[in-house]
Amino acid sequence: MPTVRSKWGAVQPLTELLQAIVSNDDNLSYGSIISVYTGDDESVTALTDDGMKELDQMLKDARRSPQEWKDFLDSFVDEEELVARIKAKSTR
Repeated sequence: MPTVRSKWGAVQPLTELLQAIVSNDDNLSYGSIISVYTGDDESVTALTDDGMKELDQMLKDARRSPQEWKDFLDSFVDEEELVARIKAKSTR
């Protein structure tokens, strides 16, 4: 599983955070999150180029301060357990 290592030492499971953000299509602009069908009844969630840029900017904005990061998590991640784990490691 890919991980993100920050300069403040916490390791976050990137895929869980990204899945939580894109699981709600209201988090990004219309058309930014798409389903790509890989088989008869199988699909994966993907982001368009615009969706990647939007997500990148959202994350940059959220990381300006510890409070903005916590507000971002509360607003865009519905999984309370994941939010609690990330907040516990966010010590900058």
